[in-house]
Amino acid sequence: MSLDSYRSIHIDTELVERLKKIRHVALDMDGTIYMGMSLFDFTKPFLATLKELGITYSFLTNNPSTSISDYLNKLSGMGIEATKDEMYTTALATIDYIKSHLPQAKRLFILGTPSMTEEFVKAGFIPTENSADDRPDAMVVAFDKTLDYSRLCRAAWWASQGVPYIATNPDKVCPTDQPTVLVDCGSICKCIEHATNRCPDIVLGKPDPNMLSGVQTRFGVKPEEVAMVGDRIYTDIEMAHNAGAFGVLVLSGETTLEIADEAPRQPDLIAKDISILGDLLRNVHKTQ
Repeated sequence: MSLDSYRSIHIDTELVERLKKIRHVALDMDGTIYMGMSLFDFTKPFLATLKELGITYSFLTNNPSTSISDYLNKLSGMGIEATKDEMYTTALATIDYIKSHLPQAKRLFILGTPSMTEEFVKAGFIPTENSADDRPDAMVVAFDKTLDYSRLCRAAWWASQGVPYIATNPDKVCPTDQPTVLVDCGSICKCIEHATNRCPDIVLGKPDPNMLSGVQTRFGVKPEEVAMVGDRIYTDIEMAHNAGAFGVLVLSGETTLEIADEAPRQPDLIAKDISILGDLLRNVHKTQ
C-alpha cells in the first residue's frame, strides 16, 4: 500500500475535528526529531509551526541512558532550546514509580549508564556494588550502553534471588544512524529471562500510559488534546491508544509502512515525517 504523505483511519471531516482539539504535541526523540546525532531538516520548522499556532510540546523518550541535563545539552547542540519541564525520560518515570510503589527501597542495583545512575543518585537513591554481599532493595535494568558482562551476571543473580525487578522500557533496539544494532533494554531483559526464567515485575516507559499522564498534568491538557508522535507502533502508538491520545506514527525511524499495516491497533494518522503533521495542524488551526 502506497503512502504519498499521510494516511488516516478517520475520514477527512473526522480527522479535521480531531486535529482541531490538539493543544499539545508529545514528541518521541530518536527516529522522530533526530536519528542518532543527526537532526532531521524538518524538525526546527515543525517546532516553529507549533509555537506559531500556540501549541505546546514536550520531548518523551524511552531511552534512559542519558541524563536530563545531557539531553538538554544534546538538543542545544542541535540548535533546539528546551527546558527541563519539557523533558520526560523513563529514568524519571522509574524514579517516580519506585518512590510511589516501593517507598522502602533506597538501595538499588542499577544496570544502566553512569549518566542514568546519576539521575537516581540525585533523587536520593544509593547504587549498590557489584557484589553478592551488597543486596539491594530493588533492581533497575535499563538500556545500558556501558554494559559490563559481570554486572549483567549480577543482575541475573539478583533476579534469581527474588529482588524486586523493574525495567525502564520495553524497547528491543535503539534507533541509530550508524552501521550497527544498538541492543536496548527489552533485549537485555530477555537475556536475563533466558538465564533465570524471571521477567521484570513491571516494564515502564512507553507504552505505559503514565508517561503521558505527567505531560497532561504539567501542561494542563486532556488526553484528547494531546498528539503522541513517534516512530514505533509497539511503544509510541500503543501508549497513545492506552492513554486516549491522538496517535501519530511517523515513518522517519524504525517502523515501515508494511509493519504499520500489520498492527492490530492502527495509528490515528500515519505520516512520512513530522513536517506533514505540522502542515495539517497549520491548515486546521488557521481556519478556526
